Order: sequence, then C-alpha cells, then structure tokens
Amino acid sequence: MSFAPVSALSPLDGRYAGKLAPLRPLMSEQGYMHRRVQVEVAWFIALSDAGFAEFKPLTPGARKYLMGLVSHFSEADALAIKEIEKTTNHDVKAVEYWIKSKFEARPELESAAEFVHFACTSEDINNTSHALQIQAARDQVVLPALDGIVATLRRMAGDFAAVPMLSRTHGQTASPTTVGKEIANVAVRLAKAREQIAAVKLMGKMNGAVGNYNAHLAAWPDFDWESFSRKVVETPAPQGLGLVFQPFSIQIEPHDYMAELFDALARANTILVDFSRDVWGYISLGYFKQRLKAGEIGSSTMPHKVNPIDFENAEGNLGLANALLRHLSEKLPISRWQRDLTDSTVLRNVGVAFGYAVLAYASLATGLGKLELNEAALAEDLDSSWEVLAEPIQTVMRRYGVAGAYEKLKEVTRGQAVTAEALHGLIRSLEIPEAEKERLLAMTPGSYTGKAAELAKRVGGGQA
Repeated sequence: MSFAPVSALSPLDGRYAGKLAPLRPLMSEQGYMHRRVQVEVAWFIALSDAGFAEFKPLTPGARKYLMGLVSHFSEADALAIKEIEKTTNHDVKAVEYWIKSKFEARPELESAAEFVHFACTSEDINNTSHALQIQAARDQVVLPALDGIVATLRRMAGDFAAVPMLSRTHGQTASPTTVGKEIANVAVRLAKAREQIAAVKLMGKMNGAVGNYNAHLAAWPDFDWESFSRKVVETPAPQGLGLVFQPFSIQIEPHDYMAELFDALARANTILVDFSRDVWGYISLGYFKQRLKAGEIGSSTMPHKVNPIDFENAEGNLGLANALLRHLSEKLPISRWQRDLTDSTVLRNVGVAFGYAVLAYASLATGLGKLELNEAALAEDLDSSWEVLAEPIQTVMRRYGVAGAYEKLKEVTRGQAVTAEALHGLIRSLEIPEAEKERLLAMTPGSYTGKAAELAKRVGGGQA
C-alpha cells in the first residue's frame, strides 16, 4: 500500500517526512525487519562455529552470502516478509521463513536450515533488534543533532560573551549578565545531558522462552549456552551484535536500560524547551532579530510580522516527544509474570518519540541560524534600568559597615524609576573611601556583569 504524504495519519510521515529521512530507515518497520534479519544471521553463523557435530562451520562463501542478506536488505525484502506474514500472522516467524527461502539452491545452507532461529523465542530476536535500532538512531541521528546544537550554542556563547544584557528574575529587572553567559548556561546543561544519553548501555538477552536456556539445554545439556549467548550479544558487529549482555530476564529483556535512555533524552528535551521559551521571550523583547527569508509570510493579515515559529515548533515537538518518552519509560519495565504483550505495540512507537525529538532539534537549529543580536535594544534596556546598581552599592556599603545599607537603598529604588543622577547623589553622600566612591560612580548597568564574560568565554572556547 502506498499513499501520498498529504494523506499520512502522522505528520512525521506527512508534512515533516523530508526532515526525518535519516531516521526512517532505522526506526521504521523495515528497519525493525532489517535488524531481525541481522540477529538471526549472527545467531545462525555463531551456531555453526559452536563445535556441534550436527552443524559444521560454514564456508567463507556461505558466510559472505548470509552477511549480504543483512547488508543488502531492501524495501523489497521487507515487503516479501510482510507477504509471508499474511500467512503466518507472526512477524518473527515470517522473518525466519524468509531467511530459509534464501537458502534455496544452496545445499550447504539448505541442510542447516533448521538451525535458523534455533532454540530462540521471538523475544530473543525482538529485544536485540530493538536495541540495535535504538543504537543506530541514537548514534547516527540523535547525538549528532544534539552535538550540532551544542556546537552552535558554544559558538554563540563565545561570540556574545561580552555583550551585556539585563537579567529578568521573576520577570523583573535584575543584576545584568551577558548574552553569551546565558547561552553558555544552556550549552553546559545540554552537553551534560548529551553525555548521559550516550552513556546508557544498550542491552540484549538471548536466553530462551523464560530466560533459563530451557530449550538450549534440552538439545545440548553440556554446552555453555550462557557464554555462547554472551559472545553473540557482545561481539562487535557484523560477527556479533555489539550490545551489552543481559544475563537475567523473564521472556523479555526488562527494558530498564530503555527507561534510563528515554528519561535521559527527555531531560535533554526539557532543557531545550526551557531554552526555546527563553529565546522566544528575547525575540519578543527585541534582543534578537530574525533574518528574513524571501517569500515567507508571518501573518495572513499582518504583513509586518516575523514570528518565532522555529522556536515554537521546537517547543511543541519537544513536548510531544517527552509525552511519548515518559510513557515508554514508565510502561516498558512492567510486564505481568514472565511475559505480557503490552510492550510489543508500545515499542513500535520508539521511532515516533525519536522522530518528534529530531524534528524539534532541526527546528531549533534552523531558528538559531536565523538569529541576529540587536545590541541597540539590549543597551537601551540596560540604560533605563539603573536600579540594578542598588545591589553593588549596598554591598559596598555593607563592606564598610554603613548601617542599614539594604534598607537605605530599598527606600531609594524599590518600585520607582531610578536615575543615574539619583544614584550618584547617594554614592557621593556615603561615608566610604573616595576610591570606592569613584569606582561606584564609574559603574553602569552595562558594566556590572561580574564574571559573566569570563564564564561565557570558557564555554565558548570549549573548556566547560
């Protein structure tokens, strides 16, 4: 069945299909089938090397042919498996039958056909396939997208390290910072979250129907099946699967690592929701302008508008991603007794969760690329906010033991317009050393930024 993108039920395969092309081969049903073939072939070849008299080691030609089934797996192959599934009504069995069909006219493989899927339960194939899908999506799509955002933020932190900006704690004017420092804060948070995503160990189990190697030992009671399974799971691809071995499970791998990964990804997304909202606000204040794109329309009735749509799209899609990720992390580690099937249909939506996240990262990258700093607006905001210097003045007053420093400044500044002249008059009246008076008199809202520039440059230089 084929359909035009405009008729897709999900916008990921409709409106946004082009933006998710790198993810689709990995996380689609075709990608799932591809990984199942990979697992079945790796297990089959490993069995031939196990030393069983009934299954001699495969010849180099047979190995090359089998590995070709994996490396050249195509959409036509996936459709052929779907056709078999119409009869079997079992997707894993359909993969097994498809592989066996590829043995025709190859006597060496035909004679060993019953070792395809040998002693495996469907979940031995499925859990490892999901892990391989997630591994590929994380390493090839998600992490590179996050790395791109982190790199952009680091560059902006360095470029804008010394550009002063009024802070707005509780939405009110507060001690100045710099644009670069505020971006550096996000870069550091996101870089840490990215490392936590990358650090999650992706696990796989190959231990039979309830995790005890029952069928394996029925066939060869004296064989070390646990060591064999570990070798298949942990040997790097293509000979093995390149995952971390899970020694204890029920029929399904417990999915705790998935919960850990999805929670880590959701934390990164939450950081980016926070950032998207802040940038949206800074655009509203005029701190940033957005580069225009020829032909674009901001409003159907207001020609002047240039809306912050990229940050709005990012925020919305990050929310969708996190809603799915949180359900996945809460549901997947729960299974009734040794197995229920509620995880199966849920796991098919991992790609959807990743898709919304990747879509959001693309929107953010686009939005960041459009931003232009409006230093005039930043300077104007600072110049109308002299009240922020109440903090350094009262702190110096306290240093020199001036009684009631906080209260005196509160009377002069709270809830009223504060001018440079009024503050300078107060400074001149203080009983503090003349050198300190001169230092305070030279201070402006734009110069009162503490270590902000230094901290921002530290991140912009890639040190933090």
